[in-house]
Amino acid sequence: MYKTDYPKGFKKDFLWGGATAANQLEGGWDQDGKGMTTAEVIRKAENKMNLTFNEVTKESIEEAIADKTTDNYPKRRGVDFYHNYKEDIKLFSEMGFKAYRMSMAWARIFPNGDETEPNEAGLLFYDKVFDELAKYNIEPVVTLSHYEMPLALTVKQNGWASRDTISSFTRYADIVFKRYQDKVKYWLTFNEINAGTFGFMGTGAIDSTLTEKEQLQIRYQALHHQFIASALVVKQGHKINPEFKIGNMLARMQTYPLTPNPDDVRAAQENDNLNLFFTDVQVRGEYPEYMNRYLSENDVKLNFQPNDEVILKEGTVDFISFSYYMSTVTSANNAGDKSVGNMLNGEKNPYLETSEWGWQIDPVGLRITLNEMWNRYRVPLMIVENGLGAVDTLEADGKIHDDYRIKYLHEHIIQMKEAVMDGVDLMGYTMWGCIDLISASTSEMSKRYGFIYVDQDDNGNGTLRRYKKDSFNWYKQVIKSNGSNL
Repeated sequence: MYKTDYPKGFKKDFLWGGATAANQLEGGWDQDGKGMTTAEVIRKAENKMNLTFNEVTKESIEEAIADKTTDNYPKRRGVDFYHNYKEDIKLFSEMGFKAYRMSMAWARIFPNGDETEPNEAGLLFYDKVFDELAKYNIEPVVTLSHYEMPLALTVKQNGWASRDTISSFTRYADIVFKRYQDKVKYWLTFNEINAGTFGFMGTGAIDSTLTEKEQLQIRYQALHHQFIASALVVKQGHKINPEFKIGNMLARMQTYPLTPNPDDVRAAQENDNLNLFFTDVQVRGEYPEYMNRYLSENDVKLNFQPNDEVILKEGTVDFISFSYYMSTVTSANNAGDKSVGNMLNGEKNPYLETSEWGWQIDPVGLRITLNEMWNRYRVPLMIVENGLGAVDTLEADGKIHDDYRIKYLHEHIIQMKEAVMDGVDLMGYTMWGCIDLISASTSEMSKRYGFIYVDQDDNGNGTLRRYKKDSFNWYKQVIKSNGSNL
């Protein structure tokens, strides 16, 4: 519909806040009946550029189970939100959070994943967290599965490679939907669901010793099971509470062609299609046609059950949430210098700066991807991860001066506002790692994102005391002004 006016800023009810994940934050890994998770058997990396999150074997799992310490498995300790949640939520409130995107540890509710009755102690913990958020009028945005699942499901049936995992997941979702139906409105099914194309961290399926062809088969079959589980969960959630808003979550990788060469443009288009395939399925309720060729040419044969197409069509999500950290560049012959990033290696973009971890910083790319996703899907969007991982220094006076983080966030929020003015329906923004936590990719602590500094080093040494960074008060003003004071 043509209008002579357009939005000049963010909605009055825009969901400003921050985001974390249970397996990187909570700690309390073996307390109150909680079971071990897949995240807690991934060893820490030897250096910050060495990604180990999918290098898991049956032997490494057995070794991890036998090791009862947190030394090699920092996600077991997190930053002890389990015992500090009141203090942390109070700090979120001081910044003015309207929303807090968090995840629940499935293994706190069902320690082995497939029990018929939940662990009440785990449910009580999240009751307390949601009640504390409600005290400060902070809306929880809850991810059901964020790079962790009960390890027992991997040992028993190789995680999401088995269709049996679907019923375990829907039972878990049914319990928490009913338990928290008056405390939680916004839900996400799987975090960065496309991470399943990289293996264990996303699927809980052991495949690192398989051939590339075998890996593709098991990963896309596991992802199909997650698509079905997500669709079933959306449908059952809406039945339990029609007011629920249930979304998906994608690791968005905006891809540019290296040159105007049509072959490079086509290569970039193919990369973007493989990235947006996941939202195509979860928003449109069907596999897109271009995947027929891709799966066939890669000899992937999916086991579709007779009712799967109906399930996908009936369980489409209400909105899209996504992470955005960087963009990438590709070419038809992969001729350029390489760059690293969030799960994806691409070619270096000479027009962009990079972080200490080599991630290319591209604020304008966020506006581009917001527009492309809005035009493609026409459903509300929410940015649930965006931030800068950096080495922060705690000064003698207890201050942390992180102007580089303020600059990064400032430039990205400007582009968010531009996208809103373009007409994009943007629901909210929850900056990633609002409090320092364990890195998802390397399990280090020194790669910090937060507005709140946590006194803990890579080896787990420190007081766990919380300190406000300079960015804390800056973000407080951003929220107070609804994004007008940057």
